[in-house]
Amino acid sequence: MNTKARKVMIIGSGNVGASAAYALLNQNICEELILVDLNQPLVEGHVQDLSDAAAYMPGMMTISCREARDCADVDIAVITVSGGPLKPGQTRLDELNNTAKIVKNIIPQMMAGGFNGIFLIATNPCDIITWQVWTLSGLPRNQVIGTGVWLDTTRLRRALGQKLDIGAQSIDAFILGEHGDTQFPVWSHSSVYGSPIGDVWQRRTGETLDYAQLAEDVRTQGFKIYGGKGCTEFGIAGTIAEICRNIFTGSHRALAISCILEGEYGVHNVAIGVPAVLAQTGVQQVIELHLADDELEKFRHSAAVIQANIARLP
Repeated sequence: MNTKARKVMIIGSGNVGASAAYALLNQNICEELILVDLNQPLVEGHVQDLSDAAAYMPGMMTISCREARDCADVDIAVITVSGGPLKPGQTRLDELNNTAKIVKNIIPQMMAGGFNGIFLIATNPCDIITWQVWTLSGLPRNQVIGTGVWLDTTRLRRALGQKLDIGAQSIDAFILGEHGDTQFPVWSHSSVYGSPIGDVWQRRTGETLDYAQLAEDVRTQGFKIYGGKGCTEFGIAGTIAEICRNIFTGSHRALAISCILEGEYGVHNVAIGVPAVLAQTGVQQVIELHLADDELEKFRHSAAVIQANIARLP
């Protein structure tokens, strides 16, 4: 029997970090939850508040705060730090400079502290920061992943499911590429129970699926939420919890996450959203879909945008 406590450290205790902690707690995904933030009163308040919530859980969970470098025993380190809120008209790429400076300070501290677990990056711009963490850490690429386009994929499946009156879990559809403006749905591999999405849509609604409009709705969903409440937190928290759960259970399930590619899809030395099989060691396999010509062109364009912004890292 495995008696080792599963430990998750969340670096950054803002909206996303705190919501992720609450999701991990409520889904009973780990036995120890560790919060890290420079704002000590804030992080200590979260620890006490989460500990109150944990008292209602059927099992026991230890919740504490530490310094980032005190991480040698941590299994998964979730990076949720932020360089500040977006201003009107900005995109996720505009967060790069400030966020990258914070990450550049934190990761060397953690590696000096003996970290050898899995990094999960939820900070934007996700793909570029994932690549940065990978290079700063020196860890194998399977141990550094980003939440990538899994939330976008979930939004796509939810939108389809609501319109078709089918559970989102029954819809086989993926978003690929950047967690940003160059993402795109892979319609050539989208189906419900083996039938192409467009055919099911026509039968259920009597209408022709507007692929471009649905892709645009999914791409802009996060900004609509941001415009309404000033942040996104619950959806990405659920994404973090699901990825952690699949790692801990060794589910061998394929999720669309940000992975370091070294030749897959003809792309090298970049982090980008692709379907990947998760196991207890992180990424076990990057799945290479046979993309249609226009999809492959979109994928390579997305990779080029990410690479151009990697070159901007401080």
